[in-house]
Amino acid sequence: MMAIVAQQRDTVGVAQACAALSVPRATFYRRQKPKVVAPGPRRPVPRALADEERTMVLAMLNDDRFADLPPAQVYATLLDEGKFVCSISTMYRVLRENRQVRERRNQLCHPRYQAPELLATRPNELWSWDITKLKGPAKWTYFYLYVILDVFSRYVVGWMAAYRESAALANRLIEQSCERQKIKKGELTIHADRGPSMIAKNVALLLSDLGVVKTHGRPHVSNDNPYSESHFKTLKYRPEFPERFGSLQDARSFLIDFFTWYNTMHHHSGLGLMTPFDVHYGLAGKRFAEREAILKKAFEATPERFVRGTPKPPALPKEVWINKPRTRTDEPDVLDIDF
Repeated sequence: MMAIVAQQRDTVGVAQACAALSVPRATFYRRQKPKVVAPGPRRPVPRALADEERTMVLAMLNDDRFADLPPAQVYATLLDEGKFVCSISTMYRVLRENRQVRERRNQLCHPRYQAPELLATRPNELWSWDITKLKGPAKWTYFYLYVILDVFSRYVVGWMAAYRESAALANRLIEQSCERQKIKKGELTIHADRGPSMIAKNVALLLSDLGVVKTHGRPHVSNDNPYSESHFKTLKYRPEFPERFGSLQDARSFLIDFFTWYNTMHHHSGLGLMTPFDVHYGLAGKRFAEREAILKKAFEATPERFVRGTPKPPALPKEVWINKPRTRTDEPDVLDIDF
C-alpha cells in the first residue's frame, strides 16, 4: 500500500493519493523514514558503583539486619551509624536489577483453622461460655458479665458480674459451676471463642484437672459460638435492659431477676417452647405429655376447628450442633436459636 502511494505522489500528490487509498499521511511519512538502529551498549558512567560494590549493597540489603526494612530505613540507619554506602535510589536500582523490588519482609502465614463440629444430645455434655461488657455509670466504664450456658438445654449453669475481665475469675466460675452440676471427668466439653481469658494457661490447666475437654472457635468467627452470642442478644434486647448500670450491685440485682426469668419462665423456641429448666432437669417429657393431653382434649371438644387433625406440641430437641457437618445433599443449616 505504501509503495502505491509512493508511485502516485508525483502524479496526484501525497494528500490525494493517501485520501484515495485511506492511508493516513502521518503513517506514510513515518514509513519513509529509515529504521533507527538500536544503540550499542551504554558507555560506563564514572560515578556508577562497580560490580563488586553493587554485590556488596545487595548482600547488605538482604542481610538479616536489614531484610525486613525498606531502603529508606536502611539509609537512615547507616547514616546514624556514621556510614554512607549509596543513595536510596541506588539501593532501589540494585534491588530492581535483581527483581527484589517487592515486599521483602517475612510475612506471617496464618494457619488454616478447622471449624469446630460439636454435638450435644443431653444436658451437661456441651457448655458454651463467653464474656460481654455492660455499660457502667459513666462513659468508658464497664462491668463484665461471665455466662456459662448448657448448649443442649440453654440453661445458664453459672454466671458472674465483675469489675474486670480476668482468667482467675473465669477459673473460679468454671470450677464452681462444675461442682454445682456434679460434672464427672470425661463427660463434658466446654466451648469458647479465643478471647484472652478463654485461652489463658491457668484456665486450660483447670479444665485438664477437672477432666473437661476444651474447644475454641475460629478467630473472628462469631458463628462458632452462636448460643452464647444469641443469649447475650436476648439479654440486651429485653425491654427493661437499661442503657447504663449505676453500680456493680445494680447490675447484679438486674441479672438475678433476668437469669431467674430466662431459666425458669422463658419458653424457648429452640426447645419446643419448653423452659431451659425443664429440659435441663428432665421435666420436658412430662410437660410434653401434659400439653399433648390438653391438645387432644381440645380436639375432641371441637374437631371442626382443627382441619389437619389432632394438633401436636412442638417437638423436643434430640440433638444440638455447633457447625453441623454438611453433605452434598444437605440444605444450608439454620440454627435453632431463640432471639
